[in-house]
Amino acid sequence: MAYYFSEPSRTFSEYLLIPGYSSDKCIPTNVSLKTPVVKFKKGEEPSLTMNIPLTSAIMQSVSDDKMAVALAKEGGISFIYGSQSIESQAAMVARAKAYKAGFVVSDSNIMPDATLQDILDLKEKTGHSTVAVTTDGTANGKLLGIVTSRDYRVSRMPLDTKVKDFMTPLESLVYAPKNTTLKEANDIIWDHKLNSLPIVDDNGKLVYMVFRKDYSSHKENPLELLDASKRYVVGAGINTRDFEQRVPALVEAGADVLCIDSSEGFSEWQKITLSYIRKTYGDSVKIGAGNVVDREGFLYLAEAGADFVKVGIGGGSICITREQKGIGRGQATALIEVAAARDEYFERTGVYVPICSDGGIVHDYHMTLALAMGADFLMLGRYFSRFDESPTNKVNVNGTYMKEYWGEGSNRARNWQRYDLGGAQKLSFEEGVDSYVPYAGSLKDNVTLSLSKVRSTMCNCGALTIPELQKKAKITLVSSTSIVEGGAHDVVLKDNNITLYNK
Repeated sequence: MAYYFSEPSRTFSEYLLIPGYSSDKCIPTNVSLKTPVVKFKKGEEPSLTMNIPLTSAIMQSVSDDKMAVALAKEGGISFIYGSQSIESQAAMVARAKAYKAGFVVSDSNIMPDATLQDILDLKEKTGHSTVAVTTDGTANGKLLGIVTSRDYRVSRMPLDTKVKDFMTPLESLVYAPKNTTLKEANDIIWDHKLNSLPIVDDNGKLVYMVFRKDYSSHKENPLELLDASKRYVVGAGINTRDFEQRVPALVEAGADVLCIDSSEGFSEWQKITLSYIRKTYGDSVKIGAGNVVDREGFLYLAEAGADFVKVGIGGGSICITREQKGIGRGQATALIEVAAARDEYFERTGVYVPICSDGGIVHDYHMTLALAMGADFLMLGRYFSRFDESPTNKVNVNGTYMKEYWGEGSNRARNWQRYDLGGAQKLSFEEGVDSYVPYAGSLKDNVTLSLSKVRSTMCNCGALTIPELQKKAKITLVSSTSIVEGGAHDVVLKDNNITLYNK
């Protein structure tokens, strides 16, 4: 007969943390959110860590190269979505990896016969005011000049004015040869009071751009996550279908860590994919697997060679897997069981396999609860989709700015590769929705605020690190009545003049 779990499946909103003793050392500035990303042996250091416990979801509406750069600046990792062509995904990874090196491949390029209107359209698309003018309008064409906002005045120039008539020509530019080091490039920028410096090869072709703004980046972003070559750390999603072609391209592009993107990970398809990685690359390529919601699923993937395991099925805000298929588990219950299995596996084997809680985060305090319950880091979709850096459009809906947000299981995404369908090539029904989320501004501002709450709560629990929080945390179930009590109630809010009674 079927197996029945004795306890109900619970969500983060059904729990609260009980404060613990806080010493005078327990202040938010002393809290470290550094956390392991990949497995390591007892007594050794993990080969990849994050400075904050946040990753962005493997979704078309969340994680592209722009998101990867923005999140790495804050100390986390973005997993660039895999539901696109191999070439396109590898190009996104390569652009993100090139960004921090200081030598940026130009993404704003134009031909000399283009017009001022074309410049304005390009600026609107990329958000960049520095445009390279090349013979063929590509990032590696022969450099003819540069256009910045100082080269034109829209109010004084016809929009059909040719770029070649107002650009700053090459002979008036300061530029540097291909073998210039980053230090030398920065010295040239400062000596000549430049905002940007083109790097060209022996044939006069544009190779890179170096920008003044990148010089002080580390001072502005002390937690930024860099690899050994001082480039931003970038992740990428793969599937269990075309991994033999996709993985080599992503590794070549510089991806630091991969993750199998699947609706359900307790599957032989994932073991086959992990086996390919280990046979082809050994331990040099780091790869996470999932998603699972119980002890058996975790142990299966850990023993199959996963570097980390994702936990969660059906908890995402745009996921309707539970509604469509009746499969899933409350995120808190799933995380608690998998964390216990992770600790059991560590005790038995001496190998620590980090777990990533994926889904179920509605409020910022849920982040702290997830970490206290055993998550090493979190994967967030809706949270990051609201920001300027997500790849979706900002739209005005009934006077309110929103961002588009859709699930990988939606008809819009058409990401059938993440579902192990045997020989099927398409979904017969949707497991995600197409929606809007309230626009929230910049990633940096929001992440800073959210993590300030996490650090403060950790101090209330007497913990200065995530492992210490997991050891010291006291967690209590709450009743439906106490949930009401925990919010504003029985008062008249000034914002909307509505009286709240037993809301």
